[in-house]
Amino acid sequence: MIRLINPNQPYAWGSVTAIPGLLGMPVTSQPVAESWMGAHPSAPSRVATGDGEVGLDALIADDADVVLGADVVARFGPALPYLLKLLAAEGPLSLQVHPQLEQARKGHAAEEAAGVPVDAPHRNYRDTNHKPELVFALTPFEAICGFRAPRRAAEILAGLDAPLAQRLYRVLAADPTSEGIRAVFTQLLEPAARPTPAEVLEVAQACAARLADGSTSPRADRIVISLAEAYPGDPGVVTSLLLNPVTLQPGDAMFIPAGGVHAYLRGFAVEVMASSDNVLRAGLTPKHIDVEELLRSIDYVAAPPIRIAPEVLHGSTRVFYAPVDDFELSVTEIADDARHPVPGRGPRILLCLEGELDFSWGGDDGPATLTLRRGQSAFAPASDGPLTVRGNGTVVQADVP
Repeated sequence: MIRLINPNQPYAWGSVTAIPGLLGMPVTSQPVAESWMGAHPSAPSRVATGDGEVGLDALIADDADVVLGADVVARFGPALPYLLKLLAAEGPLSLQVHPQLEQARKGHAAEEAAGVPVDAPHRNYRDTNHKPELVFALTPFEAICGFRAPRRAAEILAGLDAPLAQRLYRVLAADPTSEGIRAVFTQLLEPAARPTPAEVLEVAQACAARLADGSTSPRADRIVISLAEAYPGDPGVVTSLLLNPVTLQPGDAMFIPAGGVHAYLRGFAVEVMASSDNVLRAGLTPKHIDVEELLRSIDYVAAPPIRIAPEVLHGSTRVFYAPVDDFELSVTEIADDARHPVPGRGPRILLCLEGELDFSWGGDDGPATLTLRRGQSAFAPASDGPLTVRGNGTVVQADVP
């Protein structure tokens, strides 16, 4: 196991206290939105070696078969297939979707051929990978995710005294299917049809009026009001009425598939995802927006949020099995002096959330140990083999199924 030094991302929607508080960093006026643990080339973790610090991506490239294991290299190539993050949202993230694998490959190739710099603000595809992700809540975590049933979306729109809401209601009432949802969503976002800021404001005002009168859809109305305060006039405010609201309590997990439209609203969580930085945005952000590319990428079929129930192993570990091959997430909690196995295999990243934990493994030169305290993280190469842990605390682990 090797300790990690991880890059943090100061996005404007981040919290100034959540990640610094966990990692033991000084709190400043600058928000810390994410902390990345992985080997994505845009912001890899670093490890200390006898020759100084090197990127985890470089360490892996130097001997991928040993570090990742032959099976992982055969399936994913000589690269770590997942990325682990801390995410702390004080305000809403963008309305977004992550592309499917084939779309990411084609989009990346097209932008490369066009000579778009990989770090250009208007770049859509910074790599060739898809980006399904799993969110594990550390605090109450609010999001909107996936489309509501069309008839339910129509009911919510029908009760709003605003011309835009009534216009959208008529479209859905005439075609309460995924095609009706597609038509309404496209009208809200496509440049040629998108509503004016004044029309968006009217919907937000109608939601506030309905809420004051005893709304039958109070959660939907509160989300619109909140988004309108953060992004006044943005059509993404109104799209929230079409999406499922979801609240994760601490310890809950949710899976977001590639193609699933979503926006995180508030909360502190651990995320694990395929190793990608591909995000297609359509609103609720000052960053680059590519509505046409996003509309091509979305799955419009109504579906509730995908909550992942854990399986309990060895009495101390909950494993969240996502329906993808790139990653799985486990959470181990112990409070005794016994040694416990840490399930999983292959290359792993471990993050201590609470307490102090001693990890042991075989190692090439005999048994070895490493202690992780709250906020510390480490990378365990495949060559370490099985891990055990002892102490008092909680650790989350990302690994390859």
